[in-house]
Amino acid sequence: MTKIGNNRLIMFVVFVLVLFSLQACKCSELELLVSMKASLNDPLGSLRDWNSSRGLCEWSGLVCDGSSHVAKIELSGKNLSGRIPESLFELFELPYVKSIDLSSNELFGEIPSNLLSSCLSLQYLNLSNNNFTGGLPQVPSPLLETLDLSNNMLSGKIPENIGFFSGLKVLDFGGNVLVGSIPKSITNMSRLEYLTLASNQFSGEIPRELGVMKNLKWIYLGYNNFSGGIPGEIGELPNLYHVDLVYNNLTGEIPSSLGNLTSLEYLFLYLNKLSGPVPSSIFGLKKLKSLDLSDNFLSGEIPELIGQLQNLEILHLFSNNFTGEIPTSLTSLPRLQVLQLWSNQFSGEIPRELGKFNNLTILDLSTNKLTGKIPNHLCYPGHLFKLILFSNSLEGEIPESLSLCKTLQRIRLQNNKLTGRLSPEFTKLPLVYFLDVSGNNLNSSISESNWDMPALQMLNLARNKLYGSLPDSFGTRKLENLDLSGNGFSGEIPPSFGKFSELMELKLSANKLTGKIPDELCSCEKLVTLDLSHNQFTGQIPSSLSQMPVLGQLDLSVNELSGEIPQNLGQIPSLVQVNVSFNHLYGSIPSTGAFLAINSSAVAGNTLLCGGDETTGLPPCKGGAKARVWWYFSTCLLVLAVLAAAMMIFVFIRKRRKEMAMNRVGSKDGTWELQFFDSKASKSITMEDISSSRTQENLISRRSYKGSSNHNMQFLAKIESNINHSSYWTETSELGNLHHPNIVRLLAAAACMSEKHGILIYEYIEEGKELCEAIRGMGWERRLKVAIGIARALKYLHCSCSPSVMVGDDLSSQNIIVDHRDEPCLRLRLSHSKRSSSSHLAPAEMVESKGATDMYGFGVILMELLTGRSPADDEFGVHESIIEWARYCYSDRHLDAWVDSPIKPDAVVYRSKIVATMSLALDCTADNPSARPTASAAVKALEGFVRSNSCGLKLCSNV
Repeated sequence: MTKIGNNRLIMFVVFVLVLFSLQACKCSELELLVSMKASLNDPLGSLRDWNSSRGLCEWSGLVCDGSSHVAKIELSGKNLSGRIPESLFELFELPYVKSIDLSSNELFGEIPSNLLSSCLSLQYLNLSNNNFTGGLPQVPSPLLETLDLSNNMLSGKIPENIGFFSGLKVLDFGGNVLVGSIPKSITNMSRLEYLTLASNQFSGEIPRELGVMKNLKWIYLGYNNFSGGIPGEIGELPNLYHVDLVYNNLTGEIPSSLGNLTSLEYLFLYLNKLSGPVPSSIFGLKKLKSLDLSDNFLSGEIPELIGQLQNLEILHLFSNNFTGEIPTSLTSLPRLQVLQLWSNQFSGEIPRELGKFNNLTILDLSTNKLTGKIPNHLCYPGHLFKLILFSNSLEGEIPESLSLCKTLQRIRLQNNKLTGRLSPEFTKLPLVYFLDVSGNNLNSSISESNWDMPALQMLNLARNKLYGSLPDSFGTRKLENLDLSGNGFSGEIPPSFGKFSELMELKLSANKLTGKIPDELCSCEKLVTLDLSHNQFTGQIPSSLSQMPVLGQLDLSVNELSGEIPQNLGQIPSLVQVNVSFNHLYGSIPSTGAFLAINSSAVAGNTLLCGGDETTGLPPCKGGAKARVWWYFSTCLLVLAVLAAAMMIFVFIRKRRKEMAMNRVGSKDGTWELQFFDSKASKSITMEDISSSRTQENLISRRSYKGSSNHNMQFLAKIESNINHSSYWTETSELGNLHHPNIVRLLAAAACMSEKHGILIYEYIEEGKELCEAIRGMGWERRLKVAIGIARALKYLHCSCSPSVMVGDDLSSQNIIVDHRDEPCLRLRLSHSKRSSSSHLAPAEMVESKGATDMYGFGVILMELLTGRSPADDEFGVHESIIEWARYCYSDRHLDAWVDSPIKPDAVVYRSKIVATMSLALDCTADNPSARPTASAAVKALEGFVRSNSCGLKLCSNV
């Protein structure tokens, strides 16, 4: 054969081998992707066209390169669920794939450890917003540029070899449960531009070595437990434009070297423990758009140098110890939109031209020591919608210019020294929904103004010097809170007040009002608080008040009322507090409802009143022989009824105990009585299994441990001490009969016959985590699913159980377990083991009414889901509890200020639903139990968010 022939043969063989190799590779790609499809649940049918009848490049979510190999897998937001088996990624199976995006799905389990080593060409990997668990990938990928594993449930530490990802430009591990410190090897990523480790549990100091990573543009380390000072070396990064170190335990002063970051646009250091003055170098950052140093211990004065920040849009310095005057140079910042300096010690006057050359939308200077007048130009560009100046010493009249500010929505000027009147134009502002000018020296008649405020929901004019008659209308039927107390109003209550169908609180006390209390008020069916005290009302107490279904507080004291107290007032189930003192009432007080144990001070000053027990201080009512006979007869009937009920209970208990068919079993710990409530458990778990599982390695908490039977059935055992044997079996039987997917099943109960010890056997929630741990990294939709599950459990306990089961202190994040499907399960305990009080219960909680106590706890849970903060957190600024803090944040701060970090990306789409959920949380934690929604109403509201794009609640609005 000739040389030419040999060459042709060799070329032909090479061609065949290459063709065979390519065909084998394609086959491998197809088999792998079909196998991937088989392992996933695809409820939306996004992968329906993944079959061999079509070419790979025609499959949805796949992008091919020029040689018809799969180059990109793009399946973000397809609602895919399931595990990704490690076997799918055998070595060199996807050698051509450069980009994989499986973000925003419901994938769970561990990230395959060989994923990176199997995709040698991979440059982009995004698995964010899923439910992945386990540790971070250990194997570095040489070409990887973007690694986004944010908003999962990944745990453990950052691998020490993280620096071998030397080609990375974007690294995002935010929103997980990672611990430990930042390894110094991270500085080997010399090309890294974006570093996000926020919303984890990292601790230790921020490495100074970050200063050598000269390509960094973005650092986000917020919502961790970093301590120590801010490394001055961060100021050596020339390309840095975003620094976010919020919500850590950073101490010391702000390094002056940060003033070297000439590209910096965003500097967020709030919610730390920083002290000292703001270095003057910061005010030389000409590109700075947003500066937030709030909630620290910073002090000193703010220099006029701040006027150099000509691009500044947002300035937050609130909750610090700043002193001196507000810099006049702030008035020269043309792009300034949000200025919040509240809760400091600023003094002097507000700069006169503030707002004239700015673009203000939010101004909050409250809780300072400011004096002088309110400037005229605050709304000059016409964009101001929130004006908060309360708790200062401002004086003079409310500027006429504010009456022309049609964009205003929320106005809080209370507790100052303002004088004058509310102008006719001011009372026609079309968008104002919250107006509080209480605690001033306003001196005019408000009935002369033609009130036309169609959006008004809350109006507080209390503690001024206003006079004249009350207006018939305020131009709205949306009023929810109306407080006109502590003025000099006279005349009668207009019957038109009965048209305020949304009114929940009406306070008219300490005025000079006369006439009768109008029956029309009973039309206010949502009214919870009615305070008409310290006036000159005459006539009788209207019996129509009993028609108000949620009335909880009624104060009619210090008036000229006469006649008898209507007996049907004692039949209002929601009424918990009533005061009728110092009137001219006579006769017997009602013997039911809120009057049963009424305090003597609430009925004092009515010399002809009688009845009640010794707590009222009233004399007994004098009745005839007929009345005494009737009393004795009623008492005898009551005693007989009690005895009959006791007998029925006794018979029922004996019957139930027989039905329980308890087994007496011996173990190394003694003789035990064992009762099962689950047939499967009765065939799988023995007392020996329970006893042998009590080892140190199985311990979960001080009294709980994980167990396993010889039949591989897992369970959770909880030790109960000081039990009462008779009540123990009654209570465990009640718990064992509860069947709901959002309540942890009680499988069995055991009690030692010779000791006062018991063991409760619960089902074990696979991959379950306590609520506070499980929500880390969860987005909005997943947290909403958790909230709905908890609400459904409460609805079942309150409405479907007979008698209704009240949860009490069990409703806390420690007793709610969330499984890998985001289903919450409430673990109920025996009543004797529940705490007698809770740190976040309201004083009015002493009265349980239709599960109101449980709904209070549910409101706290909603706040945890929305804010990521726990009631046990040490600091809420000047606020005493998470509820007070949430109420203030909801009213006076941007949604970004209180919503948990992992939810923030969802806030653009779901803003109204998130705000409405916080509104529901605040309703659930109302001080008055009767004002709280029922579990059924909560379920309906939350499920409405899933079905509709509207917020579904009347309080839905921008914060």
